[in-house]
Amino acid sequence: TRLQAGQGYGNTLNCVLTVYRNESVAGFFKGMSFPLASIAIYSSVVFGVFSNTQRLLSQLRHRDPSHTPALADVALASMVAGFVSVGIGTPVDLVKIRLQMQMQPYIKANIKLKPTVPGFPVYRGPIHCFRTVLQKEGIAGIYRGAGAMLLRDVPGYCLYFTPYTFFCGWITPDGCISPNPSSVWLAGGVAGAISWGTATPMDVVKSRLQADGVYLNKYKGTLDCILQSYQNEGLKVFFRGITVNAVRGFPMSSATFLGYELSLKAMKRDQTETNP
Repeated sequence: TRLQAGQGYGNTLNCVLTVYRNESVAGFFKGMSFPLASIAIYSSVVFGVFSNTQRLLSQLRHRDPSHTPALADVALASMVAGFVSVGIGTPVDLVKIRLQMQMQPYIKANIKLKPTVPGFPVYRGPIHCFRTVLQKEGIAGIYRGAGAMLLRDVPGYCLYFTPYTFFCGWITPDGCISPNPSSVWLAGGVAGAISWGTATPMDVVKSRLQADGVYLNKYKGTLDCILQSYQNEGLKVFFRGITVNAVRGFPMSSATFLGYELSLKAMKRDQTETNP
């Protein structure tokens, strides 16, 4: 977020050192509480919609919900999951980004800022941030950046679940009913790196739109943000943070898919034991 929407960070290492020098280790955990409180609901909705859409497609095509879906069905199910995820994810991301960006100095000449002075906190915490945005900007404010998030998450989840399914099938030996944990870990990590790497351009736009509004409103919408960013900083601006996104995408997605697959396996085993 700091690289994508902030001012004065040359590269990833410079950003890390600057945050540490100015805000110590606590600076890396700003805005964490709201995503942490909602991640279980968010993930269950995304994986639930993805799995049930796959089952529905298998039922419609093969009259068997347990039939192994084709990659085209996986891609369609993942796009539906990405679309639904925006409803939950946009307010959470907005609060997280506002909290992460509220202490950033705004470098712009001849701009009349809001009464709050850059460098001083605007929000006291996630609940205060959510309530303040809702009161001042309404529902539209809470869902600021939703269009950019749709453009990020619909193709992003397609490039998340589809590579995962493909690599799992490719790595898993013939005759095995389900992939082993190491296959899940590797396939999930590769899928996460691919997804987050390719989603970075729209992630930049989303971050800028949601950070916009702490002190002033610079962008009128998604297209205006894209045009202004390109005119002021060129094409390279849309790849800010791509290294961080790709690197964090591997362990994060590995853990997510591994937890998902092991949980499913454990629940199926319990059902078999209770219903022989």
